[in-house]
Amino acid sequence: MKKTVRDIDLKGKKVLVRCDFNVPMDEDKNITDTTRIIAAIPTIKYLLENDCAIILCSHLGRPKGEFKPEFSLKPVAKELSKILGKEVVMAEDVIGEDAKTKAANLKSGELMLLENVRFHKEETDNDEAFAKELASMAEVYVNDAFGAAHRAHASTAGVAKFLPAVSGFLIEKELECLGDAINNPERPFVAILGGAKVSDKIGVIDSLLEKVDTLLIGGGMAYTFFKAQGYNVGNSICELDKLDLAKAAMEKAKEKGVKLILPVDTKIGKEFKPDTESKTVAWTEIPDDWEGFDIGEKTIEIFSEEIKKAKTVIWNGPVGLFEFPQFSVGTNAIARVLATIDAKTIIGGGDSAAAVKKAGLEDKMTHISTGGGASLEFLEGKKLPGIECLLDK
Repeated sequence: MKKTVRDIDLKGKKVLVRCDFNVPMDEDKNITDTTRIIAAIPTIKYLLENDCAIILCSHLGRPKGEFKPEFSLKPVAKELSKILGKEVVMAEDVIGEDAKTKAANLKSGELMLLENVRFHKEETDNDEAFAKELASMAEVYVNDAFGAAHRAHASTAGVAKFLPAVSGFLIEKELECLGDAINNPERPFVAILGGAKVSDKIGVIDSLLEKVDTLLIGGGMAYTFFKAQGYNVGNSICELDKLDLAKAAMEKAKEKGVKLILPVDTKIGKEFKPDTESKTVAWTEIPDDWEGFDIGEKTIEIFSEEIKKAKTVIWNGPVGLFEFPQFSVGTNAIARVLATIDAKTIIGGGDSAAAVKKAGLEDKMTHISTGGGASLEFLEGKKLPGIECLLDK
């Protein structure tokens, strides 16, 4: 167990908080989804109640180590000020003169936000000197950026060498929800895995086959499983170099007595475009020049029946090309079934979280992870550098 903000004396301290403010914006720099900002609020409020002076930091996008105005965190400072009803001072830089002066003058109950940490390539290199400069502005470090916890960067792990380091409430909640589901699930325990590639999920498949009762596989990676059984997949996405891994997963499921269920029908399209001609065929009958884009109606029924029996469900990755309305039917159906069952339902971040939100069903789920990549690595049983570096209870 890792220490949280509750397990350390913070009264009146200057605290550096790593948040995940990597939010989507439109052309006019309006934030289009504030989920990640809102997720940081409980920790920020707790620190304010403890008279802390708060220095927030985050990355945004991939500016590749140089200053690019379109990746500035200024819109985030504005949005945060609005949500908190309290000014969040914006620093012009990260470890430069402006940031350091503002940090030195910051009083209890005040907040500031450093500029995008990824404007320095030292951030992603986890450069020790850069981490030390960051840490020099504060007395305590709080990591609350679960979405970046799988990265060993200066602001997610490096600073913990120089400051007492604890987690915020968001990381605590993520570890509890994901950890309970994986290590102590109420059964039947069903996992739904989608997404494009087997290669992204092979570690997760392997790890889940040790734990689940049923594994449902949809999305682009199902076609690699079809091909591994010798069937034609037409132009569908398929990783020919991963056929052995798919075969091994099917073998392991048999050995472990896990029900591994693949689609029985698939909705195919002529071309990769939203209004392409489409039809539903059996999974064994995909024509040469067609491409699989969604699970079919029979598969939706089979998957839904399995989900309805479950007491714990983890879902990671859409089961079809949900960005195109005509191929979002399967993914939306899964979201709707999950919203109706009496079970613990955990959505593993990324595209599955986006699909649930798009369907307006987020408040019907037990937990929606804020970190796609981090939750995947956690499910895989990997150690996350941003969590390993925190103090143990």
